[in-house]
Amino acid sequence: MRHTRRRFLHQTGLAATSLLLPRHTTAPWSLLTGKVGPHLRFPTAPQERIAIASYPFREFIAGPEDAAAKSKTKMLLKDFAAHVSEKFQIRKIEPWSKHFLSLEPVDLTELRDAVAKCGGAIVNIAVDGEYSVYAAQSVEREKAVSFSKQWIDVAVAIGSPSVRTNISAAKDSEPDLERAAASLSEVAGYGASAGILVNLENDNPVSEDPFFVAKIIERVNSPWLNALPDFGNSLAAHEGDYAYKGVGGMFAHAYNISHVKEIEPGENGRVAHVDLNKTFGIARAHGYHGYFSMEWDSPGDPYQGTAGLIEKTLKNLS
Repeated sequence: MRHTRRRFLHQTGLAATSLLLPRHTTAPWSLLTGKVGPHLRFPTAPQERIAIASYPFREFIAGPEDAAAKSKTKMLLKDFAAHVSEKFQIRKIEPWSKHFLSLEPVDLTELRDAVAKCGGAIVNIAVDGEYSVYAAQSVEREKAVSFSKQWIDVAVAIGSPSVRTNISAAKDSEPDLERAAASLSEVAGYGASAGILVNLENDNPVSEDPFFVAKIIERVNSPWLNALPDFGNSLAAHEGDYAYKGVGGMFAHAYNISHVKEIEPGENGRVAHVDLNKTFGIARAHGYHGYFSMEWDSPGDPYQGTAGLIEKTLKNLS
C-alpha cells in the first residue's frame, strides 16, 4: 500500500469500537513464545502461498462511512474469504484495519468463524493509524504504541499470526531511529507475549523508507519484529537501483508476509512498473518462504488486476 492510503484513512477516520481483550500467552498457528522466537509452518505449494489483500477491494467492502449510513450494498469483511475463494480459488486473506466495522469480541469471533467455515485463513492484518512512533511528543508515541497493541489483541482474537503496523509521519519531527526503535521494541515485546508477529512495510517514502525500516528492525533486534516487503511502493518514489536494493534489504528481514504489485502510481504522475521476475528472484535469494499477498493498487478493475497478479505469481513460484 502506498502513502496516499494514509491520507485516505486520516480523512475518513476509523469507526471501529474500542477493544479490551485480555493478553494471551499462546496463539494459533503453532507460534512459540519465548526466547526461541516464532515458528510458522509455511506451505510449499505455490497456490497455497498466495493471499488476497482486502485493501484493493475497498470500493466493494463496507467501511466506516458505510456503517454510519447503514449501507447494505457492500460486502462485509466476514464474507471476503468466501468471496475470494469463489472468485480466485485462493482461501487466504489479509484484511485492512479500515474494513473492521467493530472490534467487539462477538464480531471478531464471527469473522474468525466465517473464515474458518470456508476453509480459509487470515495471514496478516494490515493496520494503519495516525500516530507516529518517532514523534518528538512522548504522548503521541504512547498513543502509537497503544494502537499497535490493540491490533495485536485483535490478531489473537481472529487467528492472525501477525499484524503490519504502519510508521506514520510525525508533524513535529523528521524520522528518528532511536525513538522509533524504542517504541517498536515495546510493540514487539507485546507481540511476543501474545505470540503475534509485528511487521513493518516500505510504504510512506519518508517515514517508511526501506533502509530506515531495516535499521529499525536491526536496532530492535527481536525475532518478533520483521519486514513486510512491498514490491511497488519504493519504486513509485525512487529510482530503480535504490528501490530494488531497498526491497532486497526488506526481504533480508522478512518472515511471513509480502505484497505483490506490478504497477504502482506515485507522486507527480510517476508510475512504477515492477520487474516481477527480478523481485521474486530477490525473495528467493534471501530464502523467503512466507506468503505473497496480492495487492493490486492501480486504476481499473481490481478483480482483473488481481487475477493477473495471481497468474504471474504462480508462474514465478512454480
